[in-house]
Amino acid sequence: MGRAICIGASHAGAQFTLSLRQSGWDGDIILFGEEPELPYHRPPLSKDFMSNARSFDDILIRPAEVYKKADIDMRLGSRVVNVSPQDKSIELSNGETWQYDKLVMATGARARKLPLEGADHKRVYYLRSKSDVDAIKSEIAPDKSALIIGGGYIGLETAASLHKQGVKVTVLEAMDRILQRVTAPVMSNFYKRIHREEGINIVESEVAVGIESDGKTLSVHTAKGHHFSADFIIIGIGVLPNMELAADAGLCVGNGIEINEFCQSSDPDIYAIGDVSWHHNSIYDTHLRLESLPNATEQAKIAAAHICGKPKPYNSLPWFWSDQFDLKLQIAGLFQGYDNIVLRGNPEAGRQFSAFYFKGDRFLAVDAVNDPKSFMFARMALTKGHVLNRAVLADQGQDLKNSLPD
Repeated sequence: MGRAICIGASHAGAQFTLSLRQSGWDGDIILFGEEPELPYHRPPLSKDFMSNARSFDDILIRPAEVYKKADIDMRLGSRVVNVSPQDKSIELSNGETWQYDKLVMATGARARKLPLEGADHKRVYYLRSKSDVDAIKSEIAPDKSALIIGGGYIGLETAASLHKQGVKVTVLEAMDRILQRVTAPVMSNFYKRIHREEGINIVESEVAVGIESDGKTLSVHTAKGHHFSADFIIIGIGVLPNMELAADAGLCVGNGIEINEFCQSSDPDIYAIGDVSWHHNSIYDTHLRLESLPNATEQAKIAAAHICGKPKPYNSLPWFWSDQFDLKLQIAGLFQGYDNIVLRGNPEAGRQFSAFYFKGDRFLAVDAVNDPKSFMFARMALTKGHVLNRAVLADQGQDLKNSLPD
């Protein structure tokens, strides 16, 4: 069968190599990864791994023996600097070149940098990798204070983890509300209430313009002329897809590497999966780049199956989750474009409720907080394209199933 190379020892990359072998590929499989560690789960980095509730071995996607048994050549600590579709080769930073028959790009995404004076200080951190968290862990102590720039899910998860360990935390958000890019005001207000009740300082509408140090304490200056001090700073303002290799190789790119329903790029022998891929979703009739573990896993399996002559189109419902304190948020679907929200439960009191998003009569998505029943119901309804009765859904005394069509 020849040689299959995967660039990126991410969740998508690890799953792809194993799925490719399981799908019947009996040629070489080589996985190149920049980090020296075996592929690991990234969601726990801001939660259980940061708080030492789980060790690094606990968050490995698979132990080393699994890759060895599957005869996968793990080339960790190796950086690919060039892809040449013309001669079907890749080049490493050390000058080595490797030929491929099939190539998969699972290059993921990197933390978006904040272009601020002082942001290069040694106690200013980003959170994307194990090494990032290892550095942050060295700062954590009950008498320390932390400032988190960015009130998205990563910022809030990190705030909750640090607070549990006794760190005094302030979250600085540039927009009018936390989570503004990813959810509706009702969810933003809920999480602001919870974090403030837990003792975290949430500050909105403050744009950081500079960072200074007096040798001991760091200070963030904002456009409004305010100052916020802390012992260390974590910046979490989103990620950028690592699509430069693909662009330089002449592949079609947009908000990621453009792929078809089989995860093929514009070159039929090159595939892209996971956070770096940009695909058309027929459920919402739009192109998406999804930063989620379920998407990475499913696309890895789709690419492996297609390479082995077992085509199955990718058309999965997007879903995500976030863990903060005792809250499990589960999201199914995409809320963008909604014009009506139906609530089940009270987001202004307690810690359990769900928000169902609609555009006209079309059900778009759900945000379910500590409400797995609503989440599972919504996933089923969205996958099957059910039209829900909003009036019945809004009746707290009614069973969810009663909102389904007869």
